[in-house]
Amino acid sequence: MAAREGAARSAAETRERFLRAAIRVLAEQGVAGLTVRNLADAAGSSTIGVYSRFGGRAGVLDALYERAFEQLGAAFATLPPRSADRTADVLALALVYRRFALENPARYAFMFERPVAGFDPDPALRLSVLRSSFTHVVDRAGPDGASDEDGLRYSYLLWTAMHGLISVELTNAARSPLPGWFVAPDEQAREQVYRDGVQAMTTGLDARFAG
Repeated sequence: MAAREGAARSAAETRERFLRAAIRVLAEQGVAGLTVRNLADAAGSSTIGVYSRFGGRAGVLDALYERAFEQLGAAFATLPPRSADRTADVLALALVYRRFALENPARYAFMFERPVAGFDPDPALRLSVLRSSFTHVVDRAGPDGASDEDGLRYSYLLWTAMHGLISVELTNAARSPLPGWFVAPDEQAREQVYRDGVQAMTTGLDARFAG
């Protein structure tokens, strides 16, 4: 009994070490660095260790995909409980979402784009992780008194606005600044544009779903 528990604990610790290494490789090298050899080296293991724990690169990518959304959920979980000021609550959530994206753009792209050729997470896994993350948006943004359907639609439209603003910001940040562009190439200006966009979307959605 004790031996089995020890083996299970060791396996879980090894798996965790690989996942932490994968997150680190993704942040430092981008998706191109997510090779079995790189992951093994980063985890201080052998390629055999990757295959024995995950079955190969595809298994690592699935586990990494799930872990990335777990990290997003953990970021949302740092928010205080919903207050009487829903507008402030929504903005706080939006800023956490933006910070999560900016601290590791490669992770964000891995979650929401298809930067790894041939990698398409299982639909059941995608549904599970997206639903788990989206629940935080619904719980925080859904208007009081709205039907379940309206609350979901409101939250989805808000999330797409947040996602779009962040995606454009990340694209621009990866390129040389445009001379004379109306958004100054500094963090304060970029965050203010994001705040303005989220608040404008919230105002419009509140009017659309009022009553």
